[in-house]
Amino acid sequence: MSIMSKTAIIKQQLKELIAKGTFMVGERLPSELEMSKRLGVSRETFRDAVKQMEAEGRLRVKHGVGTFVINPLPAIPSSLDKLSGTSEMIRSAGLQEGESRVSLRKIDCPYEVAMQLGINTGMEVTVLERIRTANEESVAVTVNYFHPDRVGDLFERHDFSGSLLEFIELHLPVRIVKSDTEISVPLHIDRNCQKLLVHPTTTVLLFKQLHYDEEHRPIFYSLDYMRNDVFTFQIRRTRE
Repeated sequence: MSIMSKTAIIKQQLKELIAKGTFMVGERLPSELEMSKRLGVSRETFRDAVKQMEAEGRLRVKHGVGTFVINPLPAIPSSLDKLSGTSEMIRSAGLQEGESRVSLRKIDCPYEVAMQLGINTGMEVTVLERIRTANEESVAVTVNYFHPDRVGDLFERHDFSGSLLEFIELHLPVRIVKSDTEISVPLHIDRNCQKLLVHPTTTVLLFKQLHYDEEHRPIFYSLDYMRNDVFTFQIRRTRE
């Protein structure tokens, strides 16, 4: 077996270890000696695999410090004063949007959501939960609660995927024009943070957003968890 073929195998093994969370984004790999013994190859073969993965943007070698797992995705920039959906932000960065673990169900509306939508607590609402991906990597978790009178059985009448804003505006006589947004940093014990498989030192931003149509009627309320090592947000502040 050639050195190149061994290198390809080690690269694949490293990618699998990263994918299943053995080594997380931001984490330093064990030493070259320890990793080569663990994978059953020479240090030269392991070093070649690391060099190739560094060139691919999967690892970063800091001489004298160690080798770190990094996020190969480019930053996804967005302006805080512009209302954009997750799909639009991912596409604007030139990345392939996708989703996994889609959950669509009806629940009794919890108090916080009922207060936002202006309906009674316990009223039946549709909730949509998705893990959003960019180039097949999980980057966000979105949880959407829909006003029962204004959205109704939309998701039962039409197949849904992709941009939520585009889907709603395609099938309903409404246009989402603004949102009230609260931004916070949720605890890592939050189950939706854990779904993103982030390293404990990596932060996640939580956007709580109430979306309105042109008549200032609430259409849906969302909890959007976004990886802060992928999404970046800017806003211009002025002094009076």
